[in-house]
Amino acid sequence: MMLWKEMPMEMGNGTTVQEFTLEGFPAIQHLGNVLFLVHLLAYLASITGNVVIVTITCADSRLQTPMYFFLSIFSFFECCFISAVIPKLLVIFLLGRRTISFLACFIQAFVFVYLGAAGFLLIAVMSVDRYMAICKPLHYPTIMNLKTCFLLVTACFTLAFTLITSLVVKVSQLSFCGPHVIPHFFCDLGALIHLSCSDTRSVEMLVFVLALLILLTSLIITVIAYSNIVVTVVRLPSAKERQKAFSTCSSHLIVLSMIYGSCVFIYVKPKQTNKLDSNREAALVNTVVTPLLNPVIYTLRNKQVHQALRETMCRMKISR
Repeated sequence: MMLWKEMPMEMGNGTTVQEFTLEGFPAIQHLGNVLFLVHLLAYLASITGNVVIVTITCADSRLQTPMYFFLSIFSFFECCFISAVIPKLLVIFLLGRRTISFLACFIQAFVFVYLGAAGFLLIAVMSVDRYMAICKPLHYPTIMNLKTCFLLVTACFTLAFTLITSLVVKVSQLSFCGPHVIPHFFCDLGALIHLSCSDTRSVEMLVFVLALLILLTSLIITVIAYSNIVVTVVRLPSAKERQKAFSTCSSHLIVLSMIYGSCVFIYVKPKQTNKLDSNREAALVNTVVTPLLNPVIYTLRNKQVHQALRETMCRMKISR
């Protein structure tokens, strides 16, 4: 943190960078009030859905299993992830205040990328958990115990923090000579690199390598896990069980394809200066659409969750 306090630095032309300006969506800024309302409702719905998942997982002992433990952590991630970006976007739409301080910009960039990276690692862990539960049911209780779950989550946090901290610090040490208008609705690292007047080739390559490492490793683990799940499901004797399992898996895969697809489009390319405009639309998928769908796809369609939610609400009414 002491390093970030000293971030605003003297540039080559003698000026000091104190703040950036977020461009947002200038082509539709005249619809600011409508966009504010739409994004506010989506934000509140996402937060509510994910908070409900965390709450009922903690309140109902039947949901205190590895699967729901990981889902509750993932829901907490989602709340923090969208809260790093959407409130500032709402301010831009409603008040037109687009400036953000140098320190706040890099804090936002760090939180966004760190939680995003940790989220992808957690998705891989969740996929392995589902693989173990469906394909190795006899060994599942022994392997996926509470200690293993905590260790896996801690590993996701730690690995993401180690990789992303070094990247954000490296970007913060670049020179920014102006203009200081970020062609995005939040402090995206790719857009910040594009603004720098330093030689950014090494930083761009670092972004590409880390994105490739995190996204593709997570994707490969997820694809292998779900491929094995599909093979196991096909072998189920009951047609009803197969239909139910395929329905659940297909819903999960739709959301995963949206998440992976948008992030691969944004980050897995050697030259970050390309397609900055289209990056904004792709980023909206991750910050607005998928956080809204995740609670519905992952758990709120689940009968066990519905029952736990009804019982929790009944207990709240009785306590009053």
